[in-house]
Parts: sequence; C-alpha cells; structure tokens
Amino acid sequence: MKCPPPRSANPCRFRSAVLQHASLLKICKTGGLWAAALAGLLLSRQPATARDIHVDPDSGRDTPADPQVPLKTIAAAIRIAKPGDTIHLKPGRYSQSADFLTKNGEPGNPIVLDGHGAVLDGSEPVLAADWEKLGGGLFRKTKLIPKMDKAMLGRWFFLWNGRMNLMGRTSKGPSAPLKPVAELKENEWTYVEAEDAFYLRLPEGMDLDAAGIRYPARPNGVAMGGRGSHIVVRNITSTHVYNDGFNIHGTQRGLVFENIAAIDCGDDGFSAHEDAECRVDGFVSTGNSTGLCDTVSSVTHYRNVYIRDCHAFDVYFIGDSPHSMENVLVESTAFRTLEVSQHSDRPQNGPSAVHLKNALFRRMSGTPGEARFSRNALVTLEKCSFYGVNLSASPGSEARVSDCVFGGDPPPSLWIQRGALWKGERNGYRLGSLRFEDASFSGDTFEGFCKAVGGETGSRWGKNPEDLQIGGATESLLQKLRDVGRSAF
Repeated sequence: MKCPPPRSANPCRFRSAVLQHASLLKICKTGGLWAAALAGLLLSRQPATARDIHVDPDSGRDTPADPQVPLKTIAAAIRIAKPGDTIHLKPGRYSQSADFLTKNGEPGNPIVLDGHGAVLDGSEPVLAADWEKLGGGLFRKTKLIPKMDKAMLGRWFFLWNGRMNLMGRTSKGPSAPLKPVAELKENEWTYVEAEDAFYLRLPEGMDLDAAGIRYPARPNGVAMGGRGSHIVVRNITSTHVYNDGFNIHGTQRGLVFENIAAIDCGDDGFSAHEDAECRVDGFVSTGNSTGLCDTVSSVTHYRNVYIRDCHAFDVYFIGDSPHSMENVLVESTAFRTLEVSQHSDRPQNGPSAVHLKNALFRRMSGTPGEARFSRNALVTLEKCSFYGVNLSASPGSEARVSDCVFGGDPPPSLWIQRGALWKGERNGYRLGSLRFEDASFSGDTFEGFCKAVGGETGSRWGKNPEDLQIGGATESLLQKLRDVGRSAF
C-alpha cells in the first residue's frame, strides 16, 4: 500500500537518511572541497558508538551511572539515551511508564526502546491500611490520587482480580451516572466529588486486601510530548492506565511503533494529537474505551492491526490530516465501530482523509455496529468488508469505495444522505436497508441505485457476502492477526 505523501507545508517530514546522505554526496561532487568538508561534517553526526542501555528493575541501579550495571528505571534510561542508542527492557512486568519529553534521535540513528515483551502496568494495589472501613462491606478513600477531574473520572475504573470494573461508564461513549453511595451493591464503586472520595462495597466481612482490587495510578504507558523526533518503540504492552496506552502529543516526527499492544486502558489504546506523525506496524488494542483515536492535525499510518472488546469506539479519526490503515481486523463490540469526522470546536485546514485497505469490521455483539462519515470526511475504502455494521455518509462527506462488501446477518443498513458523494465500483451488497438521499432500494431495484449514485460499475447484490469473493482480509491474514492478538495477553 502506498501511504499518502507528507503534507506540502513541510516536505521534509519522514525524509529518510538515505536521501539526506545522497544529497550530501551530490554536494561533494559539485561544490568543491569546502562543500565536501561541510558534507563530511554533517555526515559525522552519526554517533561513533551506539550504546545498548539495559533496564532491570530488580537488579539495576540508577546511580552511580556504571555502563556495566543495568539501570533500575525506564526514566533513567530515557534521560541518558542519545541518537543511535537502544534501551533494552528485561522482560517482565513494570510498575513504570515510558515518558519521552522533547527527546530526539536523528535520521538513520533513532533512539530505540525495545521492551522484549515487557508489560508496562499502570495499576497499583488497593491496600486496606489506606482505606477507611465504614462497615457493611463499605470502604472509603479520600484523595486516592493527587488531583481528580471530570475527564479522568470519565475514564476511571477499578480492577477486581484483574478485570476492569467500569460501572457502565466509558470515555467518549454513553456512560451511566455515578451511583449514590447508599445504592452500591457488592463489588461496585462510586465517587463523591464534594469529598474527593472513592467508595468501594464488598461482600460484608470480606477483607479488602483479600479482594485483589487495583486502581490505575498512572495516566499512560508510553507517552511523548513537546518537540521530538526519530524514536522507535517496539515489543511493549501498555495496560491498566487511566488514559491512553500510547499517548502522543506535540510536534513529533519520524516516530515508529512496532509490535505494540494496549490492553484494558481507560481511554484510547493509541492516540496521536497536535501534528504528531507516527507509523505503526503491528498493533493489538483490546478492552480499551477506544481502540485508537487520532486527532487535531496528526498523521498516522497503521499496518497489521487487531482490535476487539472496546467500549466507546473501535476506530476514531478526528481532524484535518491523512490517516491510513492496512491489514486490519476489528471484532467490534463498541458503541461505534468506525467514525471519521471533523472537529466541532475548531476550524479545519482540510478534509479528514482516511484510507482503509484490506480491512474487516465484523460486529460481534447482538446489536448492529455503526460506521459514520461526517462532514468534511474523505474516506477511501479498498478491499474492505463490513459485516453487521450500519453505515451512514453525512452531507459534505465523500466516500470512494472499491472491491468492498457490505452485509451480515441480520443484514445492516447503508444510508447515503443528500449532499454526500459515494463513488463505488466492484462492490457487493446484501443490506436490510439501502437509501440514497430520500429514495430506498433493494436487491430488485439495485440497478436504480447504481444509476442514482452515478457509478457502481461492476457492483452487484449478493445473497451471501461470502459468495462475492471480494472484500477485505483473507482468512490466513485474519488468523495471523488473531494469533498476534492472543500472544499479547
């Protein structure tokens, strides 16, 4: 798949070191000895010796800095890392985050964080010694974390023996109101803002330490902020944080993520903001509020993605920059399966351009999923399948659809609203409801639909989507993505 080129406002984005070096060699040939010397100086920026920095929370020491002794914390390793260095985490579970703030590698010499399968766990245990015992199985804790706000509270959860207890609440999706303390049942929690206090109710007589409850103490697993560049993060799982598994802010260039996973996070599995630019190859997102959410003017390109068991959105793009996904399996249970939309509170500089290739969105719950293309969404679907997912294209949106399948049991709906453009070819449809503007169509009147939208060359109405032999994700790819997803746990 050819990803969209970098934006013209900054043609140097994602420029490879190979091109830079080639340009410098050209200077040497044409610019004389002075230019050759300058080129040599620039090329010499590559570190003479790239280091391997090891982190071992059990045996490591952060001070004194002895290169022969592993460091104890990820933070200490990031602090001393320079372009070309690789930080190696000892496999295991870390009660730490990996925070990169204004950290820069160089083209061809990135700073690499290799987790080797490590898990960054944002949770801490609920300890009976820290909580008031009120009787009747009720416990109370004020100021559980230094500062609670509405955004954090909307993402909050407790873990009961490793399982998220959301109390019917989730970030970005429909949420139940917090319960009054008096209405708490066994194994439930609530929060009272006036007291800045959390309440837990257990079966009467159960010891709090024996309940195996944990809370999310850290906001993110991997975070980047400020002005950063040329960072590679690989082989890491983030879990049990109250915000994002991978949280990318600021002006970021040349970020690469490989073989990463975000599991049971309070907000997004992966989220890029501002004008960060990221490439992700190998991403598992399960049990999060949102599988992935990229916003503002971020540019993201994903390959080999598996998403399941999310609550609010599976895939959510908001903003005015290009995004792409290739080789995708979404087993959807979220409130909304896919949304591409514009900002509601700020002007956009261009369309929300999203290109999906070889993607399968399959609804797994008893209710239909929903995909929405809102105003200023420019969506390209190539070899994609939507099973059990209702889809609507709003006025001002444009969809370019080829070799795709829309079906499921029961058959879903497709509504192309007045003012939306739908440019399709070689697609397969088996729908319960097909609407274009104010007119409805069926299998018997499908030719009328093709004429109404002014396209759909080679498209047809199929009795079963599987009979159409088009659409996204081959069975071998689906099995590969499922296997990758299972290995993340």
